[in-house]
Amino acid sequence: MIPTSLIALIIGISTGFSILLIGHSLSKLKSEVPKEEREYMDPLPPILRMSWPIITFFEYHFASRFPSAWLEKAHKRLQETGVGYILTAEQYYAVRIFSTIVAILLAMFCMKALDSFSLQILFAAALIGNVYPQLWLRDVRNRREKEILKALPVYLDFITLAVEAGLNLTGAIKQAMDKGPAGALRNEFQMITRDLRAGVPRADALRRMETRLNMKAITSFVGTVIQAEKMGASVGAALRIQSQQRRIERFQRAEKLAMEAPVKLILPLIAFIFPVTFIVLAYPIIVKFMQEGML
Repeated sequence: MIPTSLIALIIGISTGFSILLIGHSLSKLKSEVPKEEREYMDPLPPILRMSWPIITFFEYHFASRFPSAWLEKAHKRLQETGVGYILTAEQYYAVRIFSTIVAILLAMFCMKALDSFSLQILFAAALIGNVYPQLWLRDVRNRREKEILKALPVYLDFITLAVEAGLNLTGAIKQAMDKGPAGALRNEFQMITRDLRAGVPRADALRRMETRLNMKAITSFVGTVIQAEKMGASVGAALRIQSQQRRIERFQRAEKLAMEAPVKLILPLIAFIFPVTFIVLAYPIIVKFMQEGML
């Protein structure tokens, strides 16, 4: 019969050795991750900055082995949302892996605190953690599109005035960047000027912006400018028509939202405002009936 103390000692030594072995393996794998160059990338948000070493670990050892079709699709979505200047496609999938693990750990902690366990809740937490970065990316894209559509008529006005004043299109874009509002559209025009300084033809630089944004208004603007330059037409007149069209579309979007507002208010009225109103009106009546003994 082996003494119980000896069994406990063996288990303790084995556990300590396993922990040391796992720690050494992780440190060895971490040392294999190459140092990242972020000189030409945008700064990381605070949440990602805190967990970035773990994300780069997942990127190098897991996400970089994903199929190229997945990475290409993710790269396109990141470019459309403007997040491509912060994350690469591999890092985006690494963020999803990290988010899934964090969601599972949080669910396990909550279940441990409540002294219960449910495999369904654990699976749901993993699913939410994996899907959350996708929802965040879609929300960023929607906000970015609204911001660009709002600022586009202003930039078109500045570019039109500069072109009609005698500047070429490149100089007009630079003037619009100096006078126009800050935001995503200014960043895109900065990318155009950066491509032009690098020797990229103007038509190709505009097509790159069209590909990055993938918006009908931008496609119309780029196509009009390129077509006017090829046909020798007046760029200023073409841009003025574009500016008027974008402004009409912006007014129509605002009018549509104003018409949708009463319909969207029906649910809050029925669910929150009407019940409270009925309670306020009915309370004195009920109190009166109770005082008179009718209830």
